[in-house]
Amino acid sequence: MDKKYISKRIADLREQRQVTAREMSLSMGQADNYINNIENGKSCPSVQSFFHICEYLKVSPKDFFDEDSKAPGVFRDLSEILKPLDEAVLKHLLGFISTLTGKKE
Repeated sequence: MDKKYISKRIADLREQRQVTAREMSLSMGQADNYINNIENGKSCPSVQSFFHICEYLKVSPKDFFDEDSKAPGVFRDLSEILKPLDEAVLKHLLGFISTLTGKKE
């Protein structure tokens, strides 16, 4: 992992949340160009700022670095919606998703 990966990943996850770099910067209490500077490789977030960025993007640090997870924030939102459902409904949804993806349960 390098600075380019972090920059691109932040941009991708931010775009999935449909928020501008400026909006994200200001929402995090930073200067309006803070996220833009990170995404353009002009600066790199501190560890503390990285955790704040993950929190803002609704992804865990683990998910941030999981290259196979294309939309971890959306997955997290989906997971929250599914939590209260009972087992029978969840199994039905699993069967449906398995059919969509072509993967067996």
